[in-house]
Amino acid sequence: MALRAEPPDGGWGWMVVLSAFFQSALVFGVLRSFGVFFVEFVAAFEEPAARVSWIASIGIAVQQFGSPVGSALSTKFGPRPVVMAGGILAALGMLLAAFATSLTHLYLSIGLLSGSGWALTFTPTLACLSRYFSRRRSLATGLALTGVGLSSFAFAPLFQWLLSQYAWRGALLLVSSLSLHLVACGALLRPLSLAEDPVVGGPGAQLANLLHHGPFLRYTVALTLINTGYFIPYVHLVAHLRDLDWDPLPAAFLLSAAAISDPVGRVASGWLGDAVPGPVARLLMLWTTMTGVILALYPVAQAPTALVALTVAYGFTSGALTPVAFSVLPELVGTGKIYCGLGLVQMVESIGGLLGAPLSGYLRDVTGTYTASFVVAGAFLLAGSGVLITLPHFFCFSAPTSKPQDPVTEALDAKVPLPREGLGED
Repeated sequence: MALRAEPPDGGWGWMVVLSAFFQSALVFGVLRSFGVFFVEFVAAFEEPAARVSWIASIGIAVQQFGSPVGSALSTKFGPRPVVMAGGILAALGMLLAAFATSLTHLYLSIGLLSGSGWALTFTPTLACLSRYFSRRRSLATGLALTGVGLSSFAFAPLFQWLLSQYAWRGALLLVSSLSLHLVACGALLRPLSLAEDPVVGGPGAQLANLLHHGPFLRYTVALTLINTGYFIPYVHLVAHLRDLDWDPLPAAFLLSAAAISDPVGRVASGWLGDAVPGPVARLLMLWTTMTGVILALYPVAQAPTALVALTVAYGFTSGALTPVAFSVLPELVGTGKIYCGLGLVQMVESIGGLLGAPLSGYLRDVTGTYTASFVVAGAFLLAGSGVLITLPHFFCFSAPTSKPQDPVTEALDAKVPLPREGLGED
């Protein structure tokens, strides 16, 4: 494990980017395409939309709520064994779900077990990537997260085809085999020791500092609001199109339209995040506001052309906000506390992931349409944009991009001598 004064901004970091690319594809690519299974579960178990929505919501919530566990284990054992163990759990959950006889079985297998596996993979991988990059952090994160859009483009029609050929049980068996590749992603992660690490202390000291860090707490609230509405199209868009008398396969391909523009938005946003001076929180607010407006316009669109245009725009803006959302956190708390900070953020914002889809399904059951569902989802994102404005240096044109906005940590940093060049390198 190399000891460095600052992130290397390259080297083995690009292998970490590759690992994060496939890992994000196998976690959120599956989650985003799970709306294809939604209609099948409603018909198979004869349950209302609100109850079926809990399957994906529990999985998202467990993934986020369990993120501090993955972060703590990564701090102690390193990210490699933690992510590999998570891949095994994610695959096992999908395997057991293929034999489900009730929604409760799906809640436990996909929601709890696979969600726990995702909790041990996503946060440690993204935190490890953030430690390898500083000047090019937004671009590296954007490239890594393009795996979500590309896999969504492939998985939505693939899952629909698997459902038509093997029914939902056989399709879940094949999804389980895909998830097992997370083990290989974890094997690529190499731990990195930075000079800032001894300064920030252990997990307990980091947690105490973060809980008294006003900007970090406000940022957590903003991401929770954003997360509440973010996943609604990926859970309910296919069902919304079915209400508009769309055939199942074209409805699934519309999700692929979002997946086409998603990686473009991620790379463009990552490049802008590194190139434009000032805090990346300002760029995050822009993409979040645009995404919220697009969601609120979905009930107005009835023509196929309008729906396709909105979906492509949604894919771009929702993809664009993701890499800068992860790049804001190191600016606020520093790379030394990124494992603890990212894990805590993921845990708190799980409240939004847990309630968003069921709330949307409940509004559908009460009103008979998805109009209120999409309007409320857009309102949550706009509220999150409003909170982002309160972050430090938001209206400044220059701000540090790799140092924490934390006077206590900055003071400690000034007292720690940097290691001599070449010390401890492999």
